[in-house]
Amino acid sequence: MRNQYHFWPGESGLDAWDVDRLIELSHGLSVREVPLESIWEVDTAYWFNESNERPTVRKVVEHIQLVLEVDPSHPVILGVDGRVMDGMHRIARALLEGRSTINAVQFLVQPEPDYRNCSPEDLPY
Repeated sequence: MRNQYHFWPGESGLDAWDVDRLIELSHGLSVREVPLESIWEVDTAYWFNESNERPTVRKVVEHIQLVLEVDPSHPVILGVDGRVMDGMHRIARALLEGRSTINAVQFLVQPEPDYRNCSPEDLPY
């Protein structure tokens, strides 16, 4: 699988966190059940928000396939502010299955991004 990144607006571009590093940093954090209703990003254009991709039927189906293939046993990773840093496909799977909660870990201190003010197309994959 290619590298994955979590993106968030920076000062003059996007900041990016390497998801593999986030997973390593989150080991040892307490797992807790989080209500899906508390994850505000489920009501946003999450996968298509910062990209030039349009949510065509083909692109939506690609995400559905990822949702169906995800391993729901891993907790999602939340930032200090509650945003999803890793695990939106698992959240989508939980919603699809009609669950009301999901297991999550949450950082108490926000990790520094791996890249600041970058463009997704400039990162190593």
